[in-house]
Amino acid sequence: MSGMDAAYAEIERYIGQHMREVNMPGLVLAVTDRERVLRTASFGYSDISSREPMDPGLMFEVGSIGKSFNCVAILQLAEEGRLDLHAPVSSYLPWFEVQSDFAPITTHHLMTHTSGLPSGTDIGTHGLFESWALRDFRVVAPPGRDFRYSNVGYKTLGFLLEEVDGRPYSQSIQERVLDPLGMRDSHPVTGFETRRREPVGYRSFYDDRPEHPDHGLVPALWTEYGVGDGCQAATAADMCAYLRMFMNGGMGPSGRILSDDSFALMSQRAIATRQWGGAWYGYGLVSADIDGHVYLGHGGSTPGFMSAMIADVDAGIGVVVLVNGNGEAYGAAPMALHMLSVLRAGLSAGELPVSPPADPPAFDNAADYAGAYSSGEDSLLVEANGDRLVLHRQGVEVALERRGADTFYVPHPDLALFLLEFGRDGDRVTEAFHGPGWYRSDRYSGPSDFDCPEEWDSYEGHYRTYNFVLTNFRVVVRKGQLLLIYPTGSHEVLVPTGEGSFRVGENPGSPETLRFDAVASGRALRATLSGCPYYRTFTP
Repeated sequence: MSGMDAAYAEIERYIGQHMREVNMPGLVLAVTDRERVLRTASFGYSDISSREPMDPGLMFEVGSIGKSFNCVAILQLAEEGRLDLHAPVSSYLPWFEVQSDFAPITTHHLMTHTSGLPSGTDIGTHGLFESWALRDFRVVAPPGRDFRYSNVGYKTLGFLLEEVDGRPYSQSIQERVLDPLGMRDSHPVTGFETRRREPVGYRSFYDDRPEHPDHGLVPALWTEYGVGDGCQAATAADMCAYLRMFMNGGMGPSGRILSDDSFALMSQRAIATRQWGGAWYGYGLVSADIDGHVYLGHGGSTPGFMSAMIADVDAGIGVVVLVNGNGEAYGAAPMALHMLSVLRAGLSAGELPVSPPADPPAFDNAADYAGAYSSGEDSLLVEANGDRLVLHRQGVEVALERRGADTFYVPHPDLALFLLEFGRDGDRVTEAFHGPGWYRSDRYSGPSDFDCPEEWDSYEGHYRTYNFVLTNFRVVVRKGQLLLIYPTGSHEVLVPTGEGSFRVGENPGSPETLRFDAVASGRALRATLSGCPYYRTFTP
């Protein structure tokens, strides 16, 4: 067996293992070099209910990979002398306004996610109002200083592209990107034409709690979408054609798509990010040095789909991973990164890297968490059982599943809504948290009582909206702090800024806000998250 044959065999084994482990519905993989597609493979199902096998010729929504499509078209406009990347956005979109004491936001700031704008709310299926409504938003940090991923920033770029190019966004992307690259099995926006050629997209059965494979899958909400933060649909082979353009420095099959200078701008290391374990963001592209090689690409997700396109530029090989589900554990980008390491070893006939194991890794510090934790009349008993960690609950022994450094998923119905987090005093674990619950062990020696404003009690609760990306969240008071808890289990501290308004996160540079109002019978009925209204619901 050749080195590459062994690499492909290992990749297929790894994909099958990972899909079983996380209950992934289906996946398409494509591998390309700088000239052609080397291999395509499909796994799982395009439709679970009918057991229809996945077809590599289906079109997938590629999500935020589309941000780079936006940047390619905008850089072409700059090459034509029709747009200055460092001029204020308002020079091209006179209606674009923000409240700011800093220098104006430029196209460059939007393209590098350094504008200081919030992440965005997906309040509707077209972001024009959301972008216009930024006039009510106050920038709290100078543009260019911090990396803060902003979908609404890229939506604004799409409207800027339409304005300067003088034609609809879909036409600009079609004629400036898809046609020159021969991407005939792609569409510039997600619409009913693409839906006929898409697999069914899936999400976890529950949308209000941390996901688990045992929860099962349901079809995700589908909607037409045509905005600049990522709205394209394409086959894996077409995405390889797009990735090859970047692997060839902006050159397409019939000539340049980007000049040398424009490609350098797209792949520049403008601002550091935490993606891929430590990387850089340019214009719609992420770059990193991994094992001495330069990697370039981007990932994406939409309701029901996940994607990644990443190239090892030095080795001259790239992968496209398309998944018809957007589970937290699916990880299209981590899968692509691992597969690239396997392919690189195959190219050199070297020893193949070991794929992550199917079973959860054993805890090397399980004893740290062992003990009894109490909160009033409720208690948690945690026991280290060799290299495993178990929780005793109502006579049942439940194995904890690690989700972070000191964070665990508890597969028990009483504890399903939140992750179980442990707090430390130095190196010693002394307390545990579960939603609003605060549990202390006999090792805890800190304060036991905390004061907080009386009105915070009215803010606690579960809030929902028809935002198809973030459908709901919970607000709790815990240990003297007001917390926003997302369905994934992650949380942010809410910092008061006055009159029922809060900054989301302890970082003073955070642009996200949460405001409570419509208080009746001692309960806030509405919580507006960065411009998107959510409403109190009846479930805990």
